[in-house]
Amino acid sequence: MGDPRGFLTTARQDWPRRPVEERVRDWDEVYVPGALLPIISRQADRCMDCGIPFCHEACPLGNLIPEWNDLVSREDWRAASDRLHATNNFPEFTGRLCPAPCEAGCVLAINQPAVTIKNVEVAIADRAWSEGFAPPSPPDRLSGRTVAVIGSGPTGLAAAQQLTRAGHTVAVYEKNDRLGGLMRYGIPEFKMEKHHLERRVEQMRAEGTKFRTSTAVGRDIGAAELRTRYDAVVLAVGATAWRDLPLPGRELTGVHQAMEYLPLANRVCQGDLAASPMSAAGKHVVIVGGGDTGADCLGTAVREGATSVTQLDIYAQPGAERDEDSDPWPTYPKVYRLSAAHEEARDLESAPAADADARLFAASTLRFTGDADGHVRELHLVEVDAERRPLPGSGRTLPADLVLLALGFSGPDREDGLVEQLGLVLDPRGTIARDADFATNVPGVFAAGDAARGQSLIVWAIAEGRAVAAAVDRRLTGTTRLPAPIGPYDRPMTV
Repeated sequence: MGDPRGFLTTARQDWPRRPVEERVRDWDEVYVPGALLPIISRQADRCMDCGIPFCHEACPLGNLIPEWNDLVSREDWRAASDRLHATNNFPEFTGRLCPAPCEAGCVLAINQPAVTIKNVEVAIADRAWSEGFAPPSPPDRLSGRTVAVIGSGPTGLAAAQQLTRAGHTVAVYEKNDRLGGLMRYGIPEFKMEKHHLERRVEQMRAEGTKFRTSTAVGRDIGAAELRTRYDAVVLAVGATAWRDLPLPGRELTGVHQAMEYLPLANRVCQGDLAASPMSAAGKHVVIVGGGDTGADCLGTAVREGATSVTQLDIYAQPGAERDEDSDPWPTYPKVYRLSAAHEEARDLESAPAADADARLFAASTLRFTGDADGHVRELHLVEVDAERRPLPGSGRTLPADLVLLALGFSGPDREDGLVEQLGLVLDPRGTIARDADFATNVPGVFAAGDAARGQSLIVWAIAEGRAVAAAVDRRLTGTTRLPAPIGPYDRPMTV
């Protein structure tokens, strides 16, 4: 504990963001470069090193948060990196992309602003790379066993790295031309620049992990054939079957899924395209869905030069403070949060019809209407009550040249044929069924991540990858020294 009175004498200070007018003109990360290190040691001092750290319980990775807070407060960055990487393969990802349930579980958050755990985490990770504290860790010897990992999102990469370091020969199969899954083509560059991903992939290559891109298992290579080549197969294909909105006018040109729109913008940043064929430039954009994917669409549309952008959220606007009856500490509360994208839309007045920043709360879409050429031009909505019942007389119309559906995902994509070719059993939710050891009904085939758990957070994805790696290692060798932070049936804390 660096400063026993730090939580009393030091106010919370977050990593400052660049000015809105500056950052919306580029795709760089929104934070001020270099502005975190001067403040982070004092922020780590705010950790009380409480006797029962609920931040551990709130994070499925079991991050040793008080320990590395103390090390950062004393500026022992090497030891802090060791403690951080002991539980998390990719802290530079989680420190940028995770909504930080650990901070909701911080004991200090009972009556004060929580410790900036997420900022401390990313500061350690970035310092580890700059100081060379994260070298490749190849195994001392090989086991002679082979494993195929299908999918290169956070679950697949975590599983592959753990299994490679345990001595197995691992090949990762990715259907896209580049690795990373949704981190590559779903997460915008302004939330995480892709050089962070490239750097970690190169570390894995140096450790011995093999990668096979542009290979869709089930289509480019038979799933059953792949199963015969390897001693074990890990399915980490994600939950990419998007939910639709079958309303009148859905067939109109200009109504698209968010995950049709976001990858194109990412490909522009990667240099594959000069401009996105679905660009929001000069258009009235309406985003249906109030979650993080919708916010990603919002920030992207603002940078592309949309005339207006409005985000619809079917839920009522949450309050600024935790509701102790419905969301008691240390659960993750539903409170009003201002993401970087919403801050941009608010300051630029990108959604003049919105209730707050760019969002219309308690809004339900009724239908889309278009012009004589079959292109969407308007979205019709109605206000709803807490039970999502329409309120009489509350109907309104928004101009809409581009409508983006960001309604979440229901399970793994079935188009490649992987599920059918392997004969996998699905549960009632449409996700891959598995037992307490992450094993599917097919011998030697394991399932992890969103494909089996359902849509979740990046920390749960990495925890799943680490846990399934331990299960596979145990199945192949009879024992394992790999950590298993969660079980397949564990869920976030709720009331």
